[in-house]
Amino acid sequence: MTATATALAAAAAVTVSLTGAGAAPSAHVASAEAAETPYTWDNAQIAGGGFVPGIVFNETEPDLVYARTDIGGAYRWDPATERWESMLDWIGWDDWGWTGIVSLATDPVDPDRVYVAAGTYTNDWDPNNGAILRSEDRGLTWEATELPFKLGGNMPGRGMGERLMVDPNDNSVVYFGARGGHGLWRSTDHGETWAEVEEFPNPGDYVENPDDEWGVHDDITGVTWVEFDPRTGSEGSVTQDVYVGVADLENTVYRSRDGGQSWEPLPGAPTGHLPAHGVLDHEGGQLYVATTSTPGPYDGDSGDVWRYDTEEEAWTRVSPVPSDSEDNYFGYGGLTVDRQNPDTLMVATQISWWPDIQIFRSTDRGETWTQAWDYGAYPERENRYEMDVSTAPWLDFGGGAEPPETQPKLGWMTQAMAIDPFDSDRFMYGTGATVYGSDNLTEWDADATFDIEVKVHGLEETAIHDLASLPGGPLVSVMADIGGFAHHDLDEVPEQMHQQPYWGNGTSVDFAELDPSLVVRTGDAEDETTSHIGVSDDGGDSWWQGQEPGGVTGGGTVAVSADGSAVLWSPEGTGVHVSTTRGSSWTASTGVPEGARVEADRVDPDVFYAVADGVFHTSTDGGATFTASGFDGLPAEGNVRFGAVPGHTGDVWAAGGAEDGTYGMWRTTDAGATFERIGAVDEGDAVGFGAPPPGEGYPAVYTSSRIDGVRGIFRSDDAGRTWVRINDDLNQWGWTGSVVTGDPDVYGRVYVGTNGRGIVYGDPAEGDGGPGPDPTPSPSPTADPDPSPSPTAGPGACEVDYDVSATWTGGFRADAAVTNTGSETVEGWELAWDFTADEQVTSLWNGSHTQTGSTVVVTGSSWNGRIEPGGTVSVGFNGSADGEPAVPEGFTLNGRACD
Repeated sequence: MTATATALAAAAAVTVSLTGAGAAPSAHVASAEAAETPYTWDNAQIAGGGFVPGIVFNETEPDLVYARTDIGGAYRWDPATERWESMLDWIGWDDWGWTGIVSLATDPVDPDRVYVAAGTYTNDWDPNNGAILRSEDRGLTWEATELPFKLGGNMPGRGMGERLMVDPNDNSVVYFGARGGHGLWRSTDHGETWAEVEEFPNPGDYVENPDDEWGVHDDITGVTWVEFDPRTGSEGSVTQDVYVGVADLENTVYRSRDGGQSWEPLPGAPTGHLPAHGVLDHEGGQLYVATTSTPGPYDGDSGDVWRYDTEEEAWTRVSPVPSDSEDNYFGYGGLTVDRQNPDTLMVATQISWWPDIQIFRSTDRGETWTQAWDYGAYPERENRYEMDVSTAPWLDFGGGAEPPETQPKLGWMTQAMAIDPFDSDRFMYGTGATVYGSDNLTEWDADATFDIEVKVHGLEETAIHDLASLPGGPLVSVMADIGGFAHHDLDEVPEQMHQQPYWGNGTSVDFAELDPSLVVRTGDAEDETTSHIGVSDDGGDSWWQGQEPGGVTGGGTVAVSADGSAVLWSPEGTGVHVSTTRGSSWTASTGVPEGARVEADRVDPDVFYAVADGVFHTSTDGGATFTASGFDGLPAEGNVRFGAVPGHTGDVWAAGGAEDGTYGMWRTTDAGATFERIGAVDEGDAVGFGAPPPGEGYPAVYTSSRIDGVRGIFRSDDAGRTWVRINDDLNQWGWTGSVVTGDPDVYGRVYVGTNGRGIVYGDPAEGDGGPGPDPTPSPSPTADPDPSPSPTAGPGACEVDYDVSATWTGGFRADAAVTNTGSETVEGWELAWDFTADEQVTSLWNGSHTQTGSTVVVTGSSWNGRIEPGGTVSVGFNGSADGEPAVPEGFTLNGRACD
């Protein structure tokens, strides 16, 4: 082998030390002056949701399996739990592009070693170069070598491969096939340093669309896969025969017979299609190549499967449906060989949207094939498999398919497929939304039915656009690709995604703060019969299509007035409009620019807000007209996301900007007339609010920002005067700028919308105030108070401050704060009072309540059930009233009258 003398000059080595389950490069971590507080993190369970373009089994250790995603990092299979574990959550904001994984390799000599090629886009969407990340402990800790060019983990052709491969005889040697005309690269020191293989003659020349204005399809597809023939080497010496696929329609496969020192096109290699996948039978010496007409994963209308006999040096086309057949309308992907029975191979149609993909299986090296399903009496079909999606039921996409389509589909965008090298019954394959697999695959060969189940759990790969945490209700999301969900239980996969209307891309969601059953969402409709707006009156469980004003081309943003009497919509394609009929009719708003981002005041139903081009606008007539603020300090460039504070009219926080311009966070308490900049925030990107700290009346504020020089997720319990970082370097999730919000019922709980790692939520760790209460607390506190306790001090041992913070027709919001004025701690408490004007509590937070007639009894939760001497706890609630609410009478704490 010859390595160029410019190894480190060509590939700038950026070695970083990483610790823990995955950690951020030390070069990108600054110490924060802001305090840190420990949190525990998990995902709201969706199960998949994105494209899985690669599944890789280690060939020397059973049950060591990896999966790569196009925007959500890489995962390792945990055989004990049968769930995937994320390995790259340490990737932070500055290196977010490393969450797009273009290839993955597991070391067959030392199974502890694993490599990923990371980088999301080759255009200017990703500001950074790609990198090869390497781990010596199966992805627990990582080091990185930055490359001198970008990679395309979310670009066309990302399902080809694998482009990374470890020499099975000398595992210090690792190859990587690059796109963009950068050729073939090699490391001889376990991936620490890299150099281009200058002897390799062809970096590929295929470009899907040279005129693509988006810079996505105009990139060279490049080197697509690498395969070693392990029989041509010995332990500790480099493998001599190496095969490489190249996206060149005339020269598709290259071979080296001297350990990579020289290369030549493989004689007789197929032409006219792209070599998407190459797999070599290590026993018989058969090289199989799956080809397609385009890089995919969304297209490809022609292709073949070829077998090359390395001993006879002869090619044979073994396509299940040859490219010159009138029945071929697809390319091939998902190629795999059964290592236990190497005459057995499988391949899938890369894409065949209608009626479904097909999976083909051969037990005689491709001479004959059977398929996963056949036509019966058209349009009915006969399946060899039974599919069970009960653990991710939304995969039926709402059902309703007509034969020969089925719901759920067998798959789509299937470029990843692998048979377990130790178990012929086990295989997995990827789709555009999940991982499927079987544990009784060989039933296929017995002409019996085999089972296909969801194998994606633990792998969360959705891009979240907006979140709404309803008081006393579900967490409602809108997201890319699969629309969104209503989560009543964060630990359970929802039954279905949003329907009626269904969109693949949701853009915005809001609810009426004082009537949370009313929820409105918007998204990008895929046909002219589907509206861009959906309305729910049961908290997001069911929906109906709203009407829309003329000219709408995209979902935009939406806001709902505090009492639900008006919906303000700023769609793409036309101006801001308001509806007082829940979306059945619309009137154009005036005084607000087209494309403005809109929000509602959370208390006053007549007040809406909008931001456009750095100008803040306020409406005080229910969204009919807007007036621009005189404040000129908001960012005019970059995204500006903002939100109004529940329970505090006129109180709005805005965050956003651009790195080379104005960038930060601002707050107004007078509906936009004046703003104050939050000084600690260097760069603000998303801001939201949650339940107030115990004893406080102002909500906790959460943000994804750079504060005191440190990028992270932060919480403030004192309206922005001080901040604590609540994530850590092991939990960063790449880019988190779309949405961050708190839970209105659970102090400390925060929801983070990621760009590929789904909905992440956090709770304070044990020892830091506990994880907070259950979202639906039990009627009685954890430590039941004595039904007739003795007082901890004499008469006057408690005081109650009762405040009505907002009223509207038929309802009101109030807070009751009780202070322990005695000298002893109150362990477990019940606060009671009597309404005097027929008021009724409709929802309550920071405790649980019962109401009998006019008497209300509120029980503390496990997390706020103690009141120290001088300490205060508060509860807030929404209520109904016929007329103005009055101040209650007879406040008692544990049966003792309060002042």
